Amino acid sequence: MTKVHDWTNFIQTLFFPPTCLLCGAPGHGSLDLCRDCRQALPWLTCACPRCARPLPLRDTVCGACLQDPPPFEGCRALWHFRPPVSGLIAALKFRGHRASLRLLGELMARRATDWERPDCLVPVPLHPTRYRQRGFNQSLEIARFVATRQRIPLRPELCRRTRATPPQRHLNARERHRNLRGAFTATTAVRGLNVAVIDDVMTTGATVGEVAETLKRAGAGRVEVWVLARA
Repeated sequence: MTKVHDWTNFIQTLFFPPTCLLCGAPGHGSLDLCRDCRQALPWLTCACPRCARPLPLRDTVCGACLQDPPPFEGCRALWHFRPPVSGLIAALKFRGHRASLRLLGELMARRATDWERPDCLVPVPLHPTRYRQRGFNQSLEIARFVATRQRIPLRPELCRRTRATPPQRHLNARERHRNLRGAFTATTAVRGLNVAVIDDVMTTGATVGEVAETLKRAGAGRVEVWVLARA
């Protein structure tokens, strides 16, 4: 799989040289992103290791997690959820923009080299109705890049969304948690596995928290969350 991926990248680079999606300059490092725009991205450098909440000090657990720990052991996020990252994610999520997917997926795959390796990756699942409407699951597509590059098993079948729910973006934190209660189910094949849950954006943590709880109830060992951006 990795060899096929490398050959595809070689052919694409040969005939379609990378071009920065943000400014139009030549891409750098086989990415559709130039060096200056990459450095200017809102990288999340200091955050709570438990929930990735931005903090002024590195590796300091935030007060919210000390008082009420989330159902996952840690959260990794590449960026703050703000422009231009928010625009790239919106282009992927709502317009199926393949170049944005390729860029974001590749950057997460490269960053994951520094993260603790899990037994498998589980993307946040979409309900079949939402999947038919959108035509793809952005979390699954991002996870494919990480799985291929890092050679980590991708196991989307371990968790399914069994209840359709209204979109989360217009709900407050309490409504989001209530909205997702009982929306997922996991198989017992997850028992004893250390899992990384993949999603695009973490806002309140309601979605990834419900997935983590579902996996834990099914017997998962350690559950981490990997997201592109933290709101």
